[in-house]
Amino acid sequence: MPTKPNELTTIRDLLRYAVTRFNTAKLFFGHGSTNALDEAAYLILHTLKLPLDKLDPFFDAHLLQEEVDAVLRVIEQRADERLPAAYITNEGWLGGYRFYVDERVIVPRSFIAELIPEQFSPWVSNPDKVNNILELCTGSGCLPIMLADAFPNAHVDAVDISTDALEVAKRNVAEYELEHRINLIESDLYANVPEYKFDLIVTNPPYVNSGSMSKLPPEYLREPQIALAGGTDGMDLVRKIVAGAGQRLTPNGLLMVEIGNEREFAEAAFPELNLTWLTTSAGDDMVFLITADQLQ
Repeated sequence: MPTKPNELTTIRDLLRYAVTRFNTAKLFFGHGSTNALDEAAYLILHTLKLPLDKLDPFFDAHLLQEEVDAVLRVIEQRADERLPAAYITNEGWLGGYRFYVDERVIVPRSFIAELIPEQFSPWVSNPDKVNNILELCTGSGCLPIMLADAFPNAHVDAVDISTDALEVAKRNVAEYELEHRINLIESDLYANVPEYKFDLIVTNPPYVNSGSMSKLPPEYLREPQIALAGGTDGMDLVRKIVAGAGQRLTPNGLLMVEIGNEREFAEAAFPELNLTWLTTSAGDDMVFLITADQLQ
């Protein structure tokens, strides 16, 4: 290590060291934190089992040598291996929810998550009458858990093609005690989905176009690439999802699809559809909506 452990004795010391180490290593931050300081604070507090929102009271606390060693191991792992922090701590946060994660799933992140607490208002006029929701490409199971909370009368079918991802999702569904409301299905999109109709189909599918895939930072390359790669224009799975949604939606049903920075490709892929773009913290380009009527 670049420094001797006994030269660092307080959380303040470790935080300063971590920020310098991360910036020197030119790490990429896109899995929860947006900068070296926030990421360092999170990793230090988590490692020391301290409240994640209370750094100040512990700034100048002197640490035991084994605590210093544990923090330094985490700092070096993040810097040397370019491993996303969520894989080091085995937890990801989305919309105030905590989820177990490991390298079998991508780190939870979704702009759809911002719309769920509002129950997709004004597009869903009566949330209590939402009975069946289909969530495709579920990964860690983060979105169906949030959907089950937001729509108290809904049954949620959550689909993924990856058995590894579904094992992680199963753990998270059990953690939130939602096994009776969330059904996990191993399926290539609609293939194994029950035949009944859905009030909502929600998906955050792989949508990164091949040009962008070739330029991903090392941190993203540690994630399952099947959960990111969307083909030449990023729309390979999106086309299949849109094509199959019409026969799966109720007459007043809605399809919501997250496509990240691929709005131009999405509009080119569906020129006959007047896509409705929903507003998120990143603007009006990340999530589109299609009604069942449009798909008939």
